[in-house]
Amino acid sequence: MAIAAGSTGHAGGPASLYARAAELVAAGRPFAFATVVAVRRPTSAKPGAHGIVHPDGSIEGWVGGSCAQPVVVREALRSLADGQPRLLRLSRDAPAEGRRGDGVIELVMTCHSGGTLEIAVEPVLPAPALWVAGTTPIAGALVALGAAAGFRVTLVDPIADAADFPAAIEVVQAAGYRSLSPVAPPFVVVATQGQWDEEAVAGALRRDVAYVGLVASPTRAAAVRSWLLEETDLGPERVAALRAPAGMDLGAETAEEIALSILAELVQVRRGRAPFVAAPGPATLAGDEPVVTPLAPAGDDIVLLDPVCGMTVDAAHARHLAEHAGTIYAFCSIGCRTRFVKDPATYLSPVHVPSMPGAAPPSPTSSSTPPEAT
Repeated sequence: MAIAAGSTGHAGGPASLYARAAELVAAGRPFAFATVVAVRRPTSAKPGAHGIVHPDGSIEGWVGGSCAQPVVVREALRSLADGQPRLLRLSRDAPAEGRRGDGVIELVMTCHSGGTLEIAVEPVLPAPALWVAGTTPIAGALVALGAAAGFRVTLVDPIADAADFPAAIEVVQAAGYRSLSPVAPPFVVVATQGQWDEEAVAGALRRDVAYVGLVASPTRAAAVRSWLLEETDLGPERVAALRAPAGMDLGAETAEEIALSILAELVQVRRGRAPFVAAPGPATLAGDEPVVTPLAPAGDDIVLLDPVCGMTVDAAHARHLAEHAGTIYAFCSIGCRTRFVKDPATYLSPVHVPSMPGAAPPSPTSSSTPPEAT
């Protein structure tokens, strides 16, 4: 809310304003805390006066009258944008507006009453949000190391057990991010490793995000990109922002090392040092995230051998099903299911040799390439 001139905004004074700041921190809400550190009268503000400036430009508290407040709000919003604190000096006799050699920002105050104000502005930004999709060992390592690195980590997967991810602030048992409402664009890493890669990546690219990465081999990553371009309404510019394989090339082999390489890449993006464009752009261009309806456990009458890649699907967690000629088939991923639905005869042919996910689809007249690890 905007505070009228002359109001303190909190009947309890500074103590209640500190309590309000603590509430915002606990809720993960960004704000700037402004404090009057020095005055030269005449001015209505007093040393020690405080104000909380919100991202919408509203202010709680009191840091000056109608001349000073708009300037403080403007600089507070700039501090929220660049994450840097500021010491402002507002005066009628300022030689010129700008940052002095000692870091103080000189600003001209045009009030007839005159006076000088020095105000410290400190941005208070929430820890960056990291959404990890999957329950794989790499997903677990990302949750643990991400939390240690200062991220607010949320784990997303339909079969996730909160007890397995104690470092996560939230565990969402769903195949999507619809229930999540981040304050700022989150970083998203898909570590489902074939289980629901395509849906997890597509759902992330439909949101306003800072980064989307996929844990996959180059071959598997290419297959996911092709599926996104052919089977969704996501534009090429959004798909191009997908980082796959995710992470810096550190020669990582273990789950913890791979997680570390991904976190290193996230730090690059967060600090503006990444040699690539991470954010896919305005989410409004991509439409709404589709609703994913969880499937019941597969019954005994379902074929659990994926006819496309040859993998055996866990009956309790079969998510991708398709019916053909009265028989229901389970698939390891939506990519395999899509390929089957388009040409079931090819994959049910006696001469078809199943290929691992991510390999090129076979033609009706030739066998597939040898299986490749994903």
